[in-house]
Amino acid sequence: MNKKRLIGSAALIIIGVLFGAILVSGFGWIKPSLADVMIGAKNPPVTDVDYTSFSKPFIEVAEKVTPSIVQINVKSKVEINDRDNFFFFFPFKDQLPKEQEQLGSGSGVIISEDGYIITNNHVVENAEQVTVILHDNRKVDGKVIGTDPLTDLAVIKIDEDNLPVAYLGNSDNAKVGQWVMAIGNPLSLNSTVTAGIISAKSRSINILTRDRGNRAIEDFIQTDAAINPGNSGGALVDLSGAVIGINTAIAANGSGSYIGYGFAIPINIAKTVSREIILNGKVNRGYIGVTITAMDASTSKAVGLDKATGVMVQGLLKDGAAEKAGIKEGDIILKIDGREVSQPNHLQSYVATKSAGTEVKLTIWREGKEIEKSVTLKSSNDDETAQPVKNSSGKEKSKKGSSSTLTFDSIGMTVKDMTDDEKEAYKVNNGVLITDVKTMSKADDQNMSKGWVITEVDKKKIDSVDEFDEIIKSKKGKAILVKMVSEGTSRLVGLEIPE
Repeated sequence: MNKKRLIGSAALIIIGVLFGAILVSGFGWIKPSLADVMIGAKNPPVTDVDYTSFSKPFIEVAEKVTPSIVQINVKSKVEINDRDNFFFFFPFKDQLPKEQEQLGSGSGVIISEDGYIITNNHVVENAEQVTVILHDNRKVDGKVIGTDPLTDLAVIKIDEDNLPVAYLGNSDNAKVGQWVMAIGNPLSLNSTVTAGIISAKSRSINILTRDRGNRAIEDFIQTDAAINPGNSGGALVDLSGAVIGINTAIAANGSGSYIGYGFAIPINIAKTVSREIILNGKVNRGYIGVTITAMDASTSKAVGLDKATGVMVQGLLKDGAAEKAGIKEGDIILKIDGREVSQPNHLQSYVATKSAGTEVKLTIWREGKEIEKSVTLKSSNDDETAQPVKNSSGKEKSKKGSSSTLTFDSIGMTVKDMTDDEKEAYKVNNGVLITDVKTMSKADDQNMSKGWVITEVDKKKIDSVDEFDEIIKSKKGKAILVKMVSEGTSRLVGLEIPE
């Protein structure tokens, strides 16, 4: 009996052990505790990287600068276009409302303890009510002090004291490739921080010039830090915590959302504009009084420059600062106050930091040598525009009747002599008329086109196709500077003549 009991007990123990093993491992009937679940490697793959030191400046900048960034909510009225309205053919459409309310939002940067805030003009344009939401979620009323549409900047004021003020840096020191942070309220998400690098400087994207003309100032800092609607007026900050730009535009797809690049107004321009608005309620900006274009290789070769640099004076404002200082049409502005100029917006943005009455020094290329001219900037009325210098010589007659026509295959252009009637119609005293320009030709590359009159070559007047032909033949392998006129507008372009 004892033997049978021992065998039975051993069998029960073995069966119990086997059944327990089956329960635990075979069928998953008994689950492990949360602490028993092990996921991920035990050690990081790299152990000698101090990731906290890399993150530290971003964290510190976000903590220090964010309190000086505000959200701006705006109620405005916009005109209703009847043609876009369902009721365009409604017989009593004159009794329908001509305006409708529009709500918008953006960001702003506190620039003084007593409540001055800088933002974008397009954020507060036509505002009837402005509400500012501070970092601590207080809501206060704001007042628009002044705007500057040419730079898309504005200043508003709130009645508060002891506000956290942003440190405004020096945007001239910004470098392509350096880390920056965009701080604002995109899509009404308060106090959002994004990071990236400066992708480019002195960028012109025609967002202001499209609406404001050639006097608009575009010299944007381009960044890949994410900027979305609502970021407008917020801060672009370097890793020292200095504001180097005011976020203002994005490269967007059809939805208007961020697709990789944003643009900020350099803070040096914003500082000048905000001071002028705070002092005067408007910007008393200085102007040189010129129309300028960028130089290209052909034009540079035509005027004797070794490389394409500077900007060419195409027109002068009558009695403007440049004309009074002796600047001439065709001059090449190489530098302003010692700073090199290679694009029109380089000159415009620098002048935008100066007030009327300020003297600047221009380094000019004229007739094969550098000269310097001091120019005292003048204020300008909105209606004034730079005009080409008119030919002051007496009227020159040409023979009436049929005119000579000649095609220059090497440059892809056809010109003809002008009759007196044509000169009177084109309001010129001399010149040859361009009647055709071949696509993808030398002339086409320089935007020469049918209907323009060539009045000068290398600053010498021409009166006939024969004169123009002689010049072309004598300048093979070189470049000529051509002055063209059309409808009161003149242009100077360089034209290379093949061998």
